[in-house]
Order: sequence, then structure tokens, then C-alpha cells
Amino acid sequence: MSDDPTDDLPDDGLPPVPTADRHVPVLLERCVELLAPALQHEGALFVDGTLGMGGHTEAVLRACPQATAVGIDRDPQALALASERLAPFGDRFVPVHAVSDDLPAVLASLTPPRGRADAVLFDLGVSSLQLDEVDRGFAYRTDAPLDMRMDQSTGRTAADVLNTYDARDLAHVLRTFGEEKFARQIARAVVRRRETEPFTTSGPLVELLHDVVPAASQRSGGHPAKRTFQALRIEVNAELSVWSQALTAALSALAVGGRIVVLSYHSLEDRITKRGLAAGATSTAPPGFPVELPEHRPWLKLLVRGAEQADAAETGANPRAASVRLRAAKRTRATPDQPPATSSDTPDQPPTTSRDNPEVQR
Repeated sequence: MSDDPTDDLPDDGLPPVPTADRHVPVLLERCVELLAPALQHEGALFVDGTLGMGGHTEAVLRACPQATAVGIDRDPQALALASERLAPFGDRFVPVHAVSDDLPAVLASLTPPRGRADAVLFDLGVSSLQLDEVDRGFAYRTDAPLDMRMDQSTGRTAADVLNTYDARDLAHVLRTFGEEKFARQIARAVVRRRETEPFTTSGPLVELLHDVVPAASQRSGGHPAKRTFQALRIEVNAELSVWSQALTAALSALAVGGRIVVLSYHSLEDRITKRGLAAGATSTAPPGFPVELPEHRPWLKLLVRGAEQADAAETGANPRAASVRLRAAKRTRATPDQPPATSSDTPDQPPTTSRDNPEVQR
């Protein structure tokens, strides 16, 4: 997935290309490298919490022949395309129409029910599919309906936000989710503009942003619509609150020895990821406590140093990888707050050692 819809999108009238050719998964080999050690046993369960067009899941299923994959996505169109792509894997792939924070309910709904996952992947942000489908309204290079819903069957649109929020609330959205310095000026201009004609497509909004954002900022800060479109998309889809809840749910459902990999594309979601993983990887023993009790020991081990980025070769071939930040961790012990495992779960795997499976630290 990606968070920067700045690419000019093709509109050549040609027939749709195959799903695999429309989508280049970000940091694909690295994700598989980090996830695969937890999926090399019979009955292993992999959860792709943001399935998109299924590129990462396809690679995991190929690399881990004993694993089954559950693909979660709120976008019915993405689920349909990914299901077609992954059909050759038969019942090793299970698509689920849900939001990523519904992960516990998704596991419980499987046949047979599961309470634990051996590996979980989240590729956050807007997907290639959503960027490339002009009528979804995610990209600002083309005048299109201001929708921005990842699930177009429910919820308010970006147009609804622009046409109903008062100036104060709109400025808060732009400042908080878009880190937009000119949030107040933009919000006031939007309210004035909608008094004469409501916003329905992206063209008038982009024109307004060109007029409101100072020219000097446009020269140094990129396209003037980038931050506003990001903020509207996050607000429409409640992305940050959903991600915070999804991360908590995924870590709770992770089996001992299980692994989680997260790809983030902007600082707001990466900050949530960093804090969530760091909390589990830090001892909770009180300062000065003479002995670290078992319940105070960290229950996560970080698998990468800081956040990894795509190298120059990948960003050159796939510009949407330019802003990615990868973080990963492994669960090393059970914790009391975990929901009970089901009888269908594979028994918790003991944490692997460096002799059994060398960790790759970068």
C-alpha cells in the first residue's frame, strides 16, 4: 500500500491489466523473510490484516507451504481481486470482508475457530487499487468524486466532511491528520466556498488549495493538496483509531513465537506502531527493583533496529515505496491479558533461538 497519491495515473482506455501486474508489493522479500520462520509448521496461520490486492499474501503462501492465510480488507473490490489472484491456493486462503480491528472476531469466525495467529502483516495506508481507480477520489491529479471511503458501501465521504464540518473541526482534522500548517486558512476558505456551491469533486478543492497555500510553501513542500487529501482520507476511514485498536488486537492474538510486521507510510501511523511494539519489548519492573519478576519481563522482541526503509533500487522501481517504514517483532511469552486460545489453535511455539533461526538485524 502507499500513502502518497502523487503519481500521475494512466487513463489510456486499454483493458484492465491482471491484478499481479497492477500492484508491486512494498518490501516483499523482507516481509516474507521476517514472517516465514513462524509459519513453518503444520496448521500455521497467517493473517494479512490489510489484504489489498494480495501480493504479500501470495508470496507468504508460496514460501510457507504448511500455512493457511486469512486476508482481511474493508474494500470489497480489493477482496474480489485478491481472491481471484489467490484462487490457485484453494482453501489455504480465506478472504474476509472486515475492518482490521475486527481481527479477534475474524479468528473466532473461522472453521474451526481460532484464537491465535502465528504471523500477522499490516500494510497500512491507501492501496494501489484505491489510488488507481479514479472514481474513488483518493488521488488529486484528476478531478473525481470526493469519496475516499475504503468501503464504499458505508460511512460518510470526503465531500460530507468538507460540506458539514464547521471551520474549527475541519481545521483540527487538517492540522492533526495532515500536519497542515495552513489548516485554519484552508478551513475558512472551504466554509466560504461551500456557501455558494457544495464540494462534490476534487477539482474545486485542489484549485482552492492552490490559492490558499502560499507559493513559497508549494515550492518547498510539494503539492498543496497532499496533506489535505491525507487528512480527509484518515478522517473518513477513522484510520488512526482503527490502527491503534488493530495493533492491540493483533499483538494480543499473536501466539508465542509468532511474528508481526507493519509497513507504515506516514509518521502518525508509524508513531502508533513504534509505541505499541516498544511497550511490549520493555521491562515493566519498577525502577530500582532488585529482581525482575517473570511478569515484568518483556513479551516482545524487536526484530529490526528502528524502522527499515526501502533501498534506492526499490524506490526507483516503485515510487510508492519511498515513504515506507517497516517495523517487526516476535512474541516471546504469553501474557495474562491475552484471550484464551481455542482447541483448534496450534500449541504455542517455543521462541526460536539464534541457533535454530538466526535473526536478521539491520
